[in-house]
Amino acid sequence: MQTELSRHLGIEHAVFGFTPFPAVAAAITRAGGLGVLGAVRYTDPDALRRDLDWMQEHTGGKPYGLDVVMPARKVEGVSEADVEAMIPAGHRHFVRETLARHGVPELAAGDRSGWRITGWMEEVARAQLDAAFDYPVALLANALGPPPADVVTRAHAHGAVVAALAGSARHAARHAAAGIDIVVAQGYEAGGHTGEIATMVLTPEVVRAVDPLPVLAAGGIGSGEQIAAGLALGAQGVWLGSLWLTTDEAELHSPALTAKLLAAGSGDTVRSRALTGKPARQLRTAWTDAWDDPAGPGALPMPLQGLLVAEALSRIQRYEVEPLLGTPVGQIVGRMETRRSVRAVFDELTAGFERAVDRIDRIAGRA
Repeated sequence: MQTELSRHLGIEHAVFGFTPFPAVAAAITRAGGLGVLGAVRYTDPDALRRDLDWMQEHTGGKPYGLDVVMPARKVEGVSEADVEAMIPAGHRHFVRETLARHGVPELAAGDRSGWRITGWMEEVARAQLDAAFDYPVALLANALGPPPADVVTRAHAHGAVVAALAGSARHAARHAAAGIDIVVAQGYEAGGHTGEIATMVLTPEVVRAVDPLPVLAAGGIGSGEQIAAGLALGAQGVWLGSLWLTTDEAELHSPALTAKLLAAGSGDTVRSRALTGKPARQLRTAWTDAWDDPAGPGALPMPLQGLLVAEALSRIQRYEVEPLLGTPVGQIVGRMETRRSVRAVFDELTAGFERAVDRIDRIAGRA
């Protein structure tokens, strides 16, 4: 599964694996892909440094990347407290009411809510980059389009290539104009924030829009045959995220959530604003149903929604309240039927890719 891009980056397979878990990212790199560690949860740069130290020790000198959530335009003079103050009292009441209806316990005294959507804030993202650029990060990806121009310049000076996710050809063309090196064409099927266009349609549109920049196909890809299809559409690699959630190396720390992922079919996800305020594909749960119900108050815009629900989601996860328990995941969840190692996933991907290539060779009369 080699392309011009994978050869340029010195990786065996043109598979870029996004994950919030250092152990998964390192295993992807060791297996011949390029592991990309999601940074949004690292509000403490020292915690990011500790995990990057660990990755340095467990990647054998092979390349890896970092994914940040950074707006291209800075909002001046707005603190997290300022944003918190914008949240309506009625929405806070709705959260309390929904949790009470499902018997979700309070966090213990002194226990902090875990994940908060603060990586979008300028100072948090820049602190993450200050830490990351002390390491040989080979790729910097941004989930909100191109990062600010000075960050692109800094990444290039560091020797890293810069990637940005796009949900339309129009967005992709803007990314190219901003000096991005790689565009990730993320289709409607993907987990997390997605647009309205399916991967099969989006990938060739983006390839045409940014030629000669390399494109990675993303969304609904979880087999070697699908990787071959992405390359046939003009992509120079694939960006996979959801597929790693049920690997042995993943640190979900929730047997109930893992069981829900393994049991879910491709129709058990929904694009909902319940998590961040922007449409994000995730497991459908009683939590997403409550926020999507027309009788409810509806989700707030980003970043208000993420700050509003941070503690609630921590409580749901801590106590594994099954009806409400979910996670961002793509429609490929229907293929995630067993726990297995990252290496086993790669073995399956390469075998499927070879089958697809052999099939096309036979159709074309070359075999």
